[in-house]
Amino acid sequence: MTSRLHVNPLPRGRLRWLLMACAAGAPMAVKAAAPDTTPAPQVSEIVVTAHRLNEARATIQPQLGASVYTISAKAIESLPGGANTALNQVILQAPGVAQDSFGQLHVRGEHNGLQYRLDGVILPEGLSVFGQALSPRLASKVELITGALPAQYGLRTAGIVDITTKSGEYKSGGDLSIYGGSHGEIEPSFEAEGSSGQFNYFVSASYLHDGLGVESPDGQSTPLHDVTDQLQAFAYLADIIDPSTRLSLILGASNERFQIPDIPGETPSLTYGPGGGQPLVVDGQTTYPSASLNESQKEATYYAVASFLHTSDRFTGQISLFARYSTLKFVPDPLGGLLFNGISQDAYKRDVAGGVQAEGVLHLGDAHTLRAGVIAQIDRSTSKTSSQVIALDPVTGAQLTDQPRTIVDDAGQTARTISVYAQDEWKLLSNLTLNYGVRFDQFDGYRNENQVSPRANLVWTPTSTTTIHAGYARYFSPPPFELVGATSVAKFQNTTAASPSTADTTPCSERANYFDVGLSQKVVRGLVIGLDSYAKTSRNLVDEGQFGAPIILTPFNYAEGRQYGLDGDFNYNHGPLTVYANVAWERNQGRAITTSQFNFSQADLAYIASHYIFLDHNQTWTASAGASWLWHGTRIGGDLIYGSGLRSTGTDGIPNGDHLPGYVQVNLAVSHRFEKAPFGPLEVRLDVINLFDHVYEIRDGTGVGVGAPQFGARRGVFAGVTQSF
Repeated sequence: MTSRLHVNPLPRGRLRWLLMACAAGAPMAVKAAAPDTTPAPQVSEIVVTAHRLNEARATIQPQLGASVYTISAKAIESLPGGANTALNQVILQAPGVAQDSFGQLHVRGEHNGLQYRLDGVILPEGLSVFGQALSPRLASKVELITGALPAQYGLRTAGIVDITTKSGEYKSGGDLSIYGGSHGEIEPSFEAEGSSGQFNYFVSASYLHDGLGVESPDGQSTPLHDVTDQLQAFAYLADIIDPSTRLSLILGASNERFQIPDIPGETPSLTYGPGGGQPLVVDGQTTYPSASLNESQKEATYYAVASFLHTSDRFTGQISLFARYSTLKFVPDPLGGLLFNGISQDAYKRDVAGGVQAEGVLHLGDAHTLRAGVIAQIDRSTSKTSSQVIALDPVTGAQLTDQPRTIVDDAGQTARTISVYAQDEWKLLSNLTLNYGVRFDQFDGYRNENQVSPRANLVWTPTSTTTIHAGYARYFSPPPFELVGATSVAKFQNTTAASPSTADTTPCSERANYFDVGLSQKVVRGLVIGLDSYAKTSRNLVDEGQFGAPIILTPFNYAEGRQYGLDGDFNYNHGPLTVYANVAWERNQGRAITTSQFNFSQADLAYIASHYIFLDHNQTWTASAGASWLWHGTRIGGDLIYGSGLRSTGTDGIPNGDHLPGYVQVNLAVSHRFEKAPFGPLEVRLDVINLFDHVYEIRDGTGVGVGAPQFGARRGVFAGVTQSF
């Protein structure tokens, strides 16, 4: 794993000369004592051309001045679980990334706010809550880009997860793998890649069956009713038309099913009516065994990206078409849902998004490099719910009947987004670069909003081993369109599903000022340390919460937000040894909830209206670390994560006024690769997750917008075999 700040490794003219020399097959001159008459090895022209095109594409979107943390495919394989682990667990090893329930990640105290890209192309947001639509198996490297972002990045600005996909350009072959262990987990998978003339390809697929699909709600190692089945597939196809032009296609699919875990021994506790009320009665029943609840959620995502890249000596441009089809279906327990929650809601959401991303870079000379781009996207969201509720007396609140009534609430909306940016990389001095630009975003969804956002980053390299940067970015972040609630609050009044408030203001876009200052220092060969500080002030801060039984997140706004913190990282990578460590401190607060008010109690709304409170996902201290050692084909390693605890509501009743206890989770891995196995290289691995079986809570069910309790995974032992061909 490597970090930190992005700087151009070579002067531009020198880099172009090297690429042109490689593309032409020209040998590089070196000083030697005597001529070497040994014939030079022939390098595949297709590989050299592909490498040149990859380098050209990278010049379109440099992360100049941003904080960039890179996790290579080799580093992923070194993690416990390797490529079999979920992508969120890989990203969790980067600085300032805290884990939450349902596999959510918080980067620098933001609620999600991540934008995923494949080879630099935006992947539209989907509806997945539990599932991971992208697998580490497809990545040649994963970059987490944070800080004061250059103008090419917008809308989702907590962090950019840019995945450079495997392509088949540099090797031919593949792997067959079987992996599994605790909780009844079993995961077969395969990868294949290669080239044929000018054509390159990489394909992968996996199937996962596991008895731990969603985090345990009661701390049990294998929770009751928590089975998941997940299928993922990916393909990268590329054709190099000529030495300056490439056409590529990415296709992906993810289909996942989850049971919602049960907590045995609980009983319904809802009461209605005056004087403390009477227990809820549904079809003559007042009780239901919680261990028999049968709820499930299905999530599916299909995506495609087609790109055309052309490069010349001074200009490189790429135009891409992208699309994503995403669905989410929650199936309730008809009787149990009503008795425990006052509502049994069958919920279906679908989001179809597509767009175009056109970007280019023009080299004007040694001092100036211009970049510009336009991104346009259209998004159609559909929501269909059918809810079973019980009618209540509008005056006394008493139950009128024990027979459920059905409320159908369907809605649909289309959003259009247009983003345009331009920026100039200005080399003020040989060691001082200013990257400045401006971005315009127009978002027309549930609201019609726009903003002009200036950006500026200054990067100074006072020595060959020291890089200092300072940056400012104005951000514009619409709420996740596909998650905006479409519930008609009035339909549920005087029922067991009535909202605590009738106010229902539509969520609006967050507008923020972001400042970032950082330092990266190469200490000795292979060792880099970094320190980064940031501060953000915002209006209409966007947050998300789970409200109601369906596991669907809903956005809302705080009128004001303030967030600031520090990230530090240590990376050593030399020879067979790799060591890294990251630590982060943060403080994130909001005041006055101004949208989606019907999800909150009147008491919480009144308190937050006049007090800054911690955001529910604020974690004061977050850390991760890991190490691996390779010795004669055997790799031994491990990693850990630490969190001081997400927020909760304590006994004093202050929303998010307390926090859960801190925790440390330690994972170990050992693997060995047999290069001369009978059918080709064979690798075996053994992984232990949560070595000390530490029981810790991620969530306790309290806090603003927090659902059921969630516990971290208990100790698990897993083994795998991978046959290469």
